[in-house]
Amino acid sequence: MAALWGAFVGVVISVGASAALFWGTHRLFALVERRWAVVAAVSGAIAGGVAGALAAGIRSGPESEQLLAGSSLVWIVGGAAAGGLVGIAVGIRWPLSAARIVAVQSRLRALTFVGPAMLFVALGLIIPLLRTIYLSLFDKRGTDFRGLANYGEIFTNAQSLDLSGWSGIFGSQLFYGAVVLFVLMAVIALYRGRRRGVRADFSAGTVGIGLGAGLLLSFAVFASLRGTVMNNLWWVVAVTFLSTALGLLAAVIADRVKRESLAKSLIFLPMAISFVGAGIIWRFMYIARPPQKSQTGLLNAVWVWLGTLRPSTGGAWAAVAVLASVTVLLTGLCAFGVRRRQTAIAVGSATAAIPLLWLIYRFVGPGVGGSVAGPNDEPIAGTILFVQESPFNNVWLMVVLIWIQTGFAMVILSAAIKAVPADLIEAARVDGADERQVFFQVTLPTIVPTITVVMTAMIVLVMKVFDIVRVMTNGNFGTQVIANEMWQRSFTEFNLGLGSALAVVLFLGVVPVMGLNIRQMQRGE
Repeated sequence: MAALWGAFVGVVISVGASAALFWGTHRLFALVERRWAVVAAVSGAIAGGVAGALAAGIRSGPESEQLLAGSSLVWIVGGAAAGGLVGIAVGIRWPLSAARIVAVQSRLRALTFVGPAMLFVALGLIIPLLRTIYLSLFDKRGTDFRGLANYGEIFTNAQSLDLSGWSGIFGSQLFYGAVVLFVLMAVIALYRGRRRGVRADFSAGTVGIGLGAGLLLSFAVFASLRGTVMNNLWWVVAVTFLSTALGLLAAVIADRVKRESLAKSLIFLPMAISFVGAGIIWRFMYIARPPQKSQTGLLNAVWVWLGTLRPSTGGAWAAVAVLASVTVLLTGLCAFGVRRRQTAIAVGSATAAIPLLWLIYRFVGPGVGGSVAGPNDEPIAGTILFVQESPFNNVWLMVVLIWIQTGFAMVILSAAIKAVPADLIEAARVDGADERQVFFQVTLPTIVPTITVVMTAMIVLVMKVFDIVRVMTNGNFGTQVIANEMWQRSFTEFNLGLGSALAVVLFLGVVPVMGLNIRQMQRGE
């Protein structure tokens, strides 16, 4: 490695010195002699010879670390000769002229400003990347060459990628729920299309149902196919979709309230918390204490309290009355939406009423909440192990990042909504469009490029998720992700080869998304 570093430094020094020498001799000879070919050849030979000699003289250090064997003098002379010949060829093909002088001066000015930044990028990014790729081809000590064996271990190890549970996808309740929603979407689309004289009408409401079905189906897949790689993909799908959707919803609603700045500040506030701090906060929210002790975690405390509401105490009947009233209200909204042919209101009300009906059934029947029968049939606390019960403990960890990133998505999308030309909105309203049609047919298509940028930025962030998993579970209970495993392999087990391979896999997963993001931003500009 010392020889490689010396080679890099030698090449940088030789290129810089040869460029300066070539320019200086070229200008000096040009002042004395006007025969451009001779001047270019001589200055090119001098500069190329110096560059070749410097490049060949980088074999410093112990004999075991030298890149080239043999006498240093032989290599320096040979390098100078070869560089001189190349310099002559380049110099003859580049005769000095006024136009070339102006062009070179312009490039030198640009290099003066860009050069330091590029140097820091090379030292902080390019060189570590090349070294990581180099180490990923060796064993845990970085000495014995293994080729692509580390990458093969990543994708063949059951802890990284376990596809043995694929048959469980089709028996999952999530899968059946997704199928029901897909069928409902198709029925609504066909019904609306028949009324409008087309085969199928996929409006905003039906597309929303389809997206919800796709999310349930993805959860069914990721819950059955386990491993570090699948966990990372689960994070990417769930956090990206939900953060963007909730951010868009918050942006639309916040723009219509009186205290817009206050509402946006409260939603954006979690962005001020570090991932480590947010992980600690939510770890206390999820914590479950033994049944004999009082629950200090908020969610488990509420869950255990719900378990104490039984029909015999009267508390359950009050809860049933409230839930029934809300259900009746939602049923009325559903009927109103059907009568007015407003699919979004009808489907949204029906969807919200389903869990309320389930809660009523649980309150009246087997009961709801964290309460189980003790040794003497007395009710004791039955807690939920949010971060310990696999595989859906991954979802509870995702909630932390969704809570943080929703504010970011809201701010960006709110700015995009405000930038929509008012003329387009007024023209749509003049044509008779209501608020829903204006949003889905005018505003939303206009801000699609911004939504794409937000989603790609989310994907890049989620692919590198580390802090939350490290703080809350340290990758235990089936919650391992690539970044945390890379840390454990490299700095806990000191397996440099496998840790570097994981880093390269993570890098290769992020690069295409970053490229798409940059391209989309350039298109927007």
